[in-house]
Amino acid sequence: MTVDIEKTGPEDAPTPPSGPEAIKAIPVRHYGRYVSAVVAIALFAAIVYAFAQGKINWDAIPEYFFDPRILDGVGNTLLLTVLSMAIGIIGGILLAVMRLSKNPVTSSIAWFYIWFFRGTPVLVQLIVWFNLGLVFEYINLGPFYRDEWSDFMTPLLTALLGLGLNEAAYMAEICRAGLLSVDEGQTEASHALGMSHTKTLRRVVIPQAMRVIVPPTGNEVINMLKTTSLVSVVQFSELFRQAQDIGQTSGAPVEMLFLAAAWYLILTSILSVGQYYLERYYARGSSRSLPPTPLQKIKSSVFSLRRPKGVTA
Repeated sequence: MTVDIEKTGPEDAPTPPSGPEAIKAIPVRHYGRYVSAVVAIALFAAIVYAFAQGKINWDAIPEYFFDPRILDGVGNTLLLTVLSMAIGIIGGILLAVMRLSKNPVTSSIAWFYIWFFRGTPVLVQLIVWFNLGLVFEYINLGPFYRDEWSDFMTPLLTALLGLGLNEAAYMAEICRAGLLSVDEGQTEASHALGMSHTKTLRRVVIPQAMRVIVPPTGNEVINMLKTTSLVSVVQFSELFRQAQDIGQTSGAPVEMLFLAAAWYLILTSILSVGQYYLERYYARGSSRSLPPTPLQKIKSSVFSLRRPKGVTA
């Protein structure tokens, strides 16, 4: 008895159902973006036209842009910024450690300092420091130094005390936030290894806290550069003061203000670039791969346009 087995091949296989048709996506048109862009460009053009038609002697700005007095003011502004931020950073770290201390006396002193200097304007503090001769007629440091307060409190010293001590209050809160961002287990592990509290802060806690401290500190440096314009009230010859003096003698006071603003923009732009690379340096341990820098982006764009070797048209 034979059994016929019906064999099926590929030709007899059922035809699979056809897949769904490809979806043709039509991008949504954002007409509001085009309208807002046109409006913004029109407003910008109107502002530029208004300034161009105004009664402003624009030729005076390039004439005095590199004037020795302006350059001297720029140098004094940078010097005051660096010294004031150094005082602020050192004082801020000390105040942050005091604020986090378990000693109620040091913690209370730090809290009062921060409360006082954050609660009063910088301009008021500068004027108070400059006029403390009404309270302290002489400053007497024993055999080392003795002089009248008016001779001791120079415009530079007044500016450093007013800006640096005020900045220390803000840096204290920034440093405290950075220290608190480090897990307590790091400190406990360091103490278990026999490290002292000071060594733990210096070797373990502060290096990890820098990733949180650096970005707002960069903003404080840029803000300090602009805040130095306030010390003109205590007769310190920084950029804004020099621009005012030149404006009064040259008959172009408004033009000199524009000149000072241009210099402030140049200096803050340079500091912003430095802040970017500093943040990138301290972010190395927080991400696997760092984003490319603007220079690297430009290089990659330029080299991507070149034809690879061995490829013919």
